[in-house]
Amino acid sequence: DLQVVSAAEKGIVATPSSSTSSALVEYTAPPANPEDEDLEIKLRRIIDCIPVRVSNTSGSSAGSGSGDFHQYRQMRRKEQDRLARMDLDYQKRKQVTEFNKRREERLKAAEERTAKKRLKRQKKKQRKKEKKTPNPGDKNQHHDEEEEEDDEESEDDQ
Repeated sequence: DLQVVSAAEKGIVATPSSSTSSALVEYTAPPANPEDEDLEIKLRRIIDCIPVRVSNTSGSSAGSGSGDFHQYRQMRRKEQDRLARMDLDYQKRKQVTEFNKRREERLKAAEERTAKKRLKRQKKKQRKKEKKTPNPGDKNQHHDEEEEEDDEESEDDQ
């Protein structure tokens, strides 16, 4: 006699066709975002596909026997092992994530340093190229530029 009626989209509850029968109203909340929806789908698939292991069940008329404590200890040990594996897996994933993050930061910093040094080399090369074609009467100026360049290099090394 029970009838499943889905709730309307705008919150108006549909009533059963006959007033004498009772109805169960099934409410489905809209998902907050697509990631939550994907998670719900995955969880539902896991629940549907993966069987739940129930071992060493007692019959309905069975009392507490001498082996029940040992069964309890075994189940408890299995559960503790499962939780320990989950925790270990979480810690490993966390370490890998942190390592990758630090690695990306180091690579970015190294690339910035390399770019800075590359620019410096290009400037030095450009200055050297300009010095190769000096004006004939500028020998003293050429000597002064070399001294300035040496001073700049010593400052950069510090």
